[in-house]
Amino acid sequence: MAFVSAIARTTRRLLLPATPARLRLWTGLVSCAAVALLAASGLLTARVQEQVRVIGGAAAPQAATAADLYFALSDLDAQVARMVLAGDAAELSGSQLDALGAYQQRGREADEDLQRSLTTATSDADRALVLELTHELTGYRRWVWQTLTAQAQAQAPPQPPGRLPPDALGYYTQATNVLHLRLLPAAGRLRDAGETRLDRAYAAKRATVAWAVGLTVLSGGALVLLLVFLQGWLARRFRRVLNPALALATVLALGLTAGVCLVLVAQEQRLGAARDDSLRPYLALSQARALSYDAAADTSRYLLSGNLALYRQDFTGKSERVAAVLDGSGAALERWRGYERAHQRVVALAGAGRTGAAVDLVTGIRRGDAAFDFSYYDAAVGADAGARKAGFDAALRDGERVLAGWPLVPLPVVGVVLLLVALGVRKRLAEYR
Repeated sequence: MAFVSAIARTTRRLLLPATPARLRLWTGLVSCAAVALLAASGLLTARVQEQVRVIGGAAAPQAATAADLYFALSDLDAQVARMVLAGDAAELSGSQLDALGAYQQRGREADEDLQRSLTTATSDADRALVLELTHELTGYRRWVWQTLTAQAQAQAPPQPPGRLPPDALGYYTQATNVLHLRLLPAAGRLRDAGETRLDRAYAAKRATVAWAVGLTVLSGGALVLLLVFLQGWLARRFRRVLNPALALATVLALGLTAGVCLVLVAQEQRLGAARDDSLRPYLALSQARALSYDAAADTSRYLLSGNLALYRQDFTGKSERVAAVLDGSGAALERWRGYERAHQRVVALAGAGRTGAAVDLVTGIRRGDAAFDFSYYDAAVGADAGARKAGFDAALRDGERVLAGWPLVPLPVVGVVLLLVALGVRKRLAEYR
């Protein structure tokens, strides 16, 4: 019987430990929950902050640079078409000089975009693609130079505007083939890679936010429940209605949990809205703008090719794609429709054998001329794209400000909670010394 009684007493001590042991046990559990809350809220919030920096400092700029490169290359060939279309006609010298200046500007922009893309490339495939683009752009420029040289050195009789000497036409055909068969497809792959990288960066941040919120709620909820239970147990065991230190620790734990979750959810909503309402429309507008420049070049190519139906069909397909992107953007779409009507007048004049009048309409800068209508359209779509880009940049800065300091906030708060817990149980433990 004595042996059974000893076992019973030992079992009771293990299952129902004395008050000091219980108090130390619950204090340890509370401390573990507090440390878990610190890890979940502090470390994961810091990770989210770093991912926001990656989106704003790398992924989004890379996607924008690739989109700008595609646009610069599209306009590059459009300006070449304007230059060769004007030829050496004295009355079109102003248009040719304007096209030459725009060609040089787009060339500089393309070079800068390629350099930035090479610097920020994150894979060997992207670097190889940028080097391929650089090589092909050099070849394209060589064909353009040969086109202009052959046109300038052509023997009599002089060619009227809209007609190229055979050698110059051959060189120009090679140039535009290089652009459409090599440069633009490679630039499109670089742009797609940039957008894919941006989507992955957003997805990674979204996953981290989900983990951060879930673990913060789990650890913070556990800490609050343990603190509430500890206070209830102390109230029953020591007949104390309220433990101020533990009550304050509970409030701090609850506030930290709620604050971290609200901050993470707020920045996720802001950056998600910025991507959907600003960044994606900006990238789409950049693509539509590049496509519209290429379509406008088809108007010139149609004349240079002697009314080749291929370019008229290409213009129609590209125009429909531009209009689809601009649907909902009233001013830009209306102005693009205006340029479409100018294009149709050019085609009609060329079909009637009035090539000179068609060239004047393409290169003229008076209201109603194709060049004027296109500039009028481009101002609208450029302003819309710029506003979208500025909206994304502002939202990104707001998201960074929302997170500022929060990775460090949990450390002092959890430290105070642990201190308050120690203060709350110290006097109770002292009663058993």
